Amino acid sequence: MRSPSRPDPPGRPVRHSPAVYFASYGLSLLGAGISSVVLPLIVLERTGDILAAGILATVGTAASAATGLVSGLIVDRIDRRTVSIVSDLLAAAAVAALPVVDALWGLDMTWFLVLALVGAVIRVPGMTARETLLPAVARLGPGTPGRLDRLVATRETVGNVLLLAGPGLGGLLVAVLGPTPALMLVTATTSLLAAAVTLLLDPRTGRVPPRERSVPLAGGAVRRAGADLLVSWRFLGRDRLVLGATLISASLIAVLSSLQSTLMPAYFTAQGLPGLTGLTLSAIAAGSIAGSALFAATAGRVRRRTWFVIGMIGTLVGFAALGTMASPWLVLGGATLVGLTTAPAGAVLGILVVEATPDGMRGRVLGAQNTVMLAAPALTSAPLAAVAAVAGLPAAGAVLAGLAGVTAIVALIAPAFRRLDDRPDGPSSPHPVIGVVGAGPSSVDIDPEHRGDDRRAGAARAGSPWPP
Repeated sequence: MRSPSRPDPPGRPVRHSPAVYFASYGLSLLGAGISSVVLPLIVLERTGDILAAGILATVGTAASAATGLVSGLIVDRIDRRTVSIVSDLLAAAAVAALPVVDALWGLDMTWFLVLALVGAVIRVPGMTARETLLPAVARLGPGTPGRLDRLVATRETVGNVLLLAGPGLGGLLVAVLGPTPALMLVTATTSLLAAAVTLLLDPRTGRVPPRERSVPLAGGAVRRAGADLLVSWRFLGRDRLVLGATLISASLIAVLSSLQSTLMPAYFTAQGLPGLTGLTLSAIAAGSIAGSALFAATAGRVRRRTWFVIGMIGTLVGFAALGTMASPWLVLGGATLVGLTTAPAGAVLGILVVEATPDGMRGRVLGAQNTVMLAAPALTSAPLAAVAAVAGLPAAGAVLAGLAGVTAIVALIAPAFRRLDDRPDGPSSPHPVIGVVGAGPSSVDIDPEHRGDDRRAGAARAGSPWPP
């Protein structure tokens, strides 16, 4: 019997082709990008209340963060390819319900909130499942050096391209057809196509490793689920590489979110140039596209640590320029630099997390990460807005630059990120994780085979003075 990790022999259809994965990933992101523009405009057109759009966004983000807590349980129990397909199908149904409800009863704020809540809850497990599929695609393909690096960087490039294309297409559709709920059928179509393309993936990409246990589990399903979640959160907290990558990413996401949603609109409005707000966001996205593409092209030839240092220095300098708010063009230049340098650094962090996380708990760890990252902007947006209101935009810009600068400096000096190139040759080990549950939560642990400085963590953790 052929090993499940061995590539298909010549002549057989290669269903684990990265192109299939990226097509599915891109279609799902495209629909989300269109929806991100169309849905708020529909809400504004129907309610005439800008606060309603804000409430809708807050509810959706909170629901996504809460769902992230448990989405990993689904992804680590059910075939991940199946979870991705079902999530896209349900997301299509939830979005298509908007014009149907409008035709039958008429859309109001209650319907918007209900459907937004359902959509947010549905999409998170699919997002987590789709992230776990890429390491499997890399593992099933040829074992060439830097393959995982290139695939992750390509995914980042696709995501950044669609960060521009999705909202742009949504805006074009609204400009041509107006803010009508029927436009949401476009998003529904992209979700259906994403599900269909995912169906073409090799079924082996979605297989969940067998769940072996050293002792029988006591208690009901809720206790077992809680124990599994505790294992993943303990892993996240104990593995300094994964924890550091999560905190750095969350900090930068929080800073960028505050920049995009609060400071840049206020700054360019004060300058009498509100149209440049969108240009700044485009500059970040364009820089990210270039940075991700450059990283993908040089994977295996340029050291990860080199890209990481470039990324953190670029973060420091770029946000310093943004924070001064000295001139619109300096702000645009800083935004481009931030996108250009943080994209490769973000790809490096993503690769390290994949390599350091056992396949059997990857869904839960990614779900925990998604929860942290989705919740992070809530910690900065309101405080920075308050600083801007009380002390002025320059003070808020200085605080923003300070937060980004501290994050970059800590990342550069952290022992866990000093040896990023001493790693195993391929993606992380597919071995299962053994959950041990005894009399209480203190007995929950990770199988010793997967602790310390084993193969899957690579030498990125080896030599670190932090205890495992």
